Amino acid sequence: MEFIFLSIIAYLLGAIPNGVWIGKLFFQTDIRYAGSKNIGTTNTFRVLGKKAGMVVFVLDVLKGSIATLLPTLFHLNISPLYFGILAILGHSCSIFIKFKGGKSVATSAGMLLAYQPVLCLILALLFALCLYLSSIVSFSSIISSIAAICLVTIANSVDLPFLNQIDLPFILIVFGLAGFIIYRHQDNIKRLKSGEENTVPFGLNLLKQKTFKKR
Repeated sequence: MEFIFLSIIAYLLGAIPNGVWIGKLFFQTDIRYAGSKNIGTTNTFRVLGKKAGMVVFVLDVLKGSIATLLPTLFHLNISPLYFGILAILGHSCSIFIKFKGGKSVATSAGMLLAYQPVLCLILALLFALCLYLSSIVSFSSIISSIAAICLVTIANSVDLPFLNQIDLPFILIVFGLAGFIIYRHQDNIKRLKSGEENTVPFGLNLLKQKTFKKR
């Protein structure tokens, strides 16, 4: 019974559409109908501003982290990854917004932060570097996803002292999440190829995409 209860809690945590609710509550704006129409951090920044975007980012990360920590908090002998995945499922398929959702980058990062913090830090630094060079969030997310696959594959073959708990189930989950995130960025990849992807107003914009073009 406790397992079922915590599973529901993990999904519902992930399903909380922070960007949608904050937009409606404080800005009388539904971000599902503005900007890129995505419910995540990037579109929140674009439509509602920096403060709202940062709050949504932190809350979306926390959803993944708290869900992943549930078995530890309740002393349940089940892999934390199971609950983290439920939160990611909730974010991408939310019961609160007709089973639609975001691309799950921040919530996936939250799961990694709770389960494998060093790997999360490495990927966060890579994400920040890519974002500075390209000024494109989607490009940075895709590169970080590919890097996650490479890192866990190397860690499984070579003993890296700064990475632990790199076993086959975790590797499969990282492969699955990375593939899912890249898949959810299909439209972004098309716009990257055509030079029409949205960019943030800082960084070097080396890929010469268009800045904050509304879609």
